[in-house]
Amino acid sequence: MTYAYYPGCTLKNKAEDLDFYARESAQILGFELSEIPEWQCCGGTYPLSKQEVAPKLSSVRALACAESQNKKIVTLCSACYNVLKQVNNDIKTDAAIKEKANTYLKADNICYEGNTEVLHYLEVLRDEIGWEKVKGAVAKANGGDIKNSPFYNKKIGAYYGCLLLRPSKVMQFDDPENPVIIEDFIRAIGGVPVVYSERNECCGAYTVFEDKKIPQERAEKILGNAKDFGAELLVTSCPLCLYNLVKNRNGNLPDVVYFTRLLAMALGIRRA
Repeated sequence: MTYAYYPGCTLKNKAEDLDFYARESAQILGFELSEIPEWQCCGGTYPLSKQEVAPKLSSVRALACAESQNKKIVTLCSACYNVLKQVNNDIKTDAAIKEKANTYLKADNICYEGNTEVLHYLEVLRDEIGWEKVKGAVAKANGGDIKNSPFYNKKIGAYYGCLLLRPSKVMQFDDPENPVIIEDFIRAIGGVPVVYSERNECCGAYTVFEDKKIPQERAEKILGNAKDFGAELLVTSCPLCLYNLVKNRNGNLPDVVYFTRLLAMALGIRRA
């Protein structure tokens, strides 16, 4: 299976690991990420004004490219996923936005009908590959036994943050109050998921321009809560969340890494 792949800006610089390990793991798991040519930044945040169509056009271009290839579009960054999914919903549910977007893009011979399905990489693992196949691949990479996985019995906490889950009626990624997809991922690589109360709360990173103390306090609360519940490590898919949590982490609190790094390591992939 080949998917249209939208990496987003951060995965080309600060979050290269998120991208690299995802591509390498996909090869082992039997699917391909075909990067969309000449993609543009999604903007990082979804424009809330219904009248603001121009900031959504980069997402529409990516969605239209996938539609022209008759492929589903896959992304990794939580922010990119949120923006693409919400813009796609706009095109599907609001005829006025669809008309305005296509009017703007007519000069580029682009017309998007709203037929592209937006998936997060985790959804590909869950819904299209299946956790049992992921688990089997991990076992195969470790001498045929999941117990040889580097993460076997390791206590790992999922950090969802805001953007994967909300707004829940549009995202439909998982239960916004009690998500399980990353916990199921942790089990598939041999780990023990730690469920803690702050796992789907905001890290406050977007508030740094208003008050630097807010994200610092939020990060300390999240990491401290995870530690209190026994987590040795946290995983996330959001570059902004990872940056904020790592920046405000002290030596006594769990480290935070991208989930793709753990997947790749469990599959025997090492980066030179």
